[in-house]
Amino acid sequence: MAACSFRRSIASQLSKVLDLPPENLIKSISAVPVSKKRHVADFQLSIASVTEGSSSDCLAQDLNLQAQKLAERLKCDAVVSEISAGPGTVNFTINRELLARTVLQQVLKDGSEYGVKSELFSTVPRQKAVIEFSSPNIAKKFHIGHLRSTIVGNFIANLKVALGHEVIRINYLGDWGMQFGLLAVGFQRFGNKDKLKSSPLQHLFEVYVQINKAAEDENTKKLAKDFFRKLEEHDEQPLSLWKQFRDFSIEEYIRIYKRLGVHFDEYSGESFYQEKSQEVLKMLEDKGLLQKTVKGTGIVDLSEKKDLSSFSTVMRSDGTSLYITRQFLIISFRDLAAAIDRMNKHSWDTMIYVTDKSQSNHFQHLFQILKLMGYDWAERCQHVSFGLVQGMKTRRGEVIFLEDVLNEVRSRMLQNMASAKTTKEIEDPMDTAEKVGLAALIIQDFRGLLSSDYQFSWDRALQSHGDTGVFLQYTHARLHSLEQMHGNEQLTDVNVACLQEPSAISVLQHLLRYDEVLYRSSQDLQPKHIVSYLLTL
Repeated sequence: MAACSFRRSIASQLSKVLDLPPENLIKSISAVPVSKKRHVADFQLSIASVTEGSSSDCLAQDLNLQAQKLAERLKCDAVVSEISAGPGTVNFTINRELLARTVLQQVLKDGSEYGVKSELFSTVPRQKAVIEFSSPNIAKKFHIGHLRSTIVGNFIANLKVALGHEVIRINYLGDWGMQFGLLAVGFQRFGNKDKLKSSPLQHLFEVYVQINKAAEDENTKKLAKDFFRKLEEHDEQPLSLWKQFRDFSIEEYIRIYKRLGVHFDEYSGESFYQEKSQEVLKMLEDKGLLQKTVKGTGIVDLSEKKDLSSFSTVMRSDGTSLYITRQFLIISFRDLAAAIDRMNKHSWDTMIYVTDKSQSNHFQHLFQILKLMGYDWAERCQHVSFGLVQGMKTRRGEVIFLEDVLNEVRSRMLQNMASAKTTKEIEDPMDTAEKVGLAALIIQDFRGLLSSDYQFSWDRALQSHGDTGVFLQYTHARLHSLEQMHGNEQLTDVNVACLQEPSAISVLQHLLRYDEVLYRSSQDLQPKHIVSYLLTL
């Protein structure tokens, strides 16, 4: 990595002056953000990072004075052509021809792996990560939260794979519970086997809406309860119908996820943990963690003083475990069983759950209970939360299914392409419109902090100019076209004398920063660092 060799060279000189090992200084030397308005150095050392005691103990003027004194003790060499002091920093400018040659040679050598081989990652151990994301409920709306979980989880998985980690992607479906009794009764009344095969998600949703209107009827409620009871008892006929609902739904999910460029290693679900959840119940009882309220509800005390100032509900008063209950801050035995089972099955180093921020307390309680049960690995569980998206609707109205969103993206992008004067004739406009539109959707979502809520705008997302995914894709296409125009041959030599004007230096400086951007995203799992980097580039 080009930046690595420069950091090492600067660290080597600094270590002699500061009497510190070079390896202790490398991470304190960072590439300077690119400025289009003025000349900037290439690297800087923050004085506070190498000063004993915290930076808050030092006045800004003291840090500035220390930076000035350190800069005066350092000398330029074959690598560094200029050294200067800034506000609490020492700045280093790399020899311009060496900068151009080293960066371009590294880019050509590493190709798509440029940045990931940086020594910034040398102390980061390769890990096995389990990532649970997307996780829609069968027969219910695939709402925008599921879409956001899908693209955020996929980003985290792709980033970890690119950095050499082993990743297991799990889609934990809402595929169990009393609603399936109601759905089965509805299917018997309103269902159509052909529609179930051809469009399972749409058809099951329609059936569910219809039967919910009749759910107040006591006979309907009784039939639904009877069906679900038989399902829990593994009665062959109800189990067969439930399996059809699940299997056809997963087949359609796979087809739709493929359009998004998303895949899963496992389609798990609440149904998998029906029996294992009883084992969890017994463990909680054996460890004395399960308590009963006056009303008979099962709870686990999470308070430090054991005064029930903080607790989590895990069981109804009738003794049954809770199913799809994350949104109510109630812990399901199935969530506990799933976490334990995944550790037994995969021996993971870290497990990440990607859901909206309204479920933060749920996961905090889940991890606390696992730790109380004696599972120290609960500390290696992580909840990556995201904010709410408002205003995403199709022309027909409310977003219901993921495919509605994908079709809307493609339709709007096709319309924009048809009306644009610069659009060239392309082989498959439908495919191009979908890919460019999806990039626009993802870039708009990833521009800010994941935890932030934002107002979605189709017009803003699909703009062809400015900081948008469409402009990013168009820029990539133009660069690819230039490659093809010039034969797309592998360069063996570069005339760096032609790359000394400010605009060329600015691009080289930006390429120099890429490993730091990757490292930052790998640490906080925020895609905005990479998106901002690409838009600036």
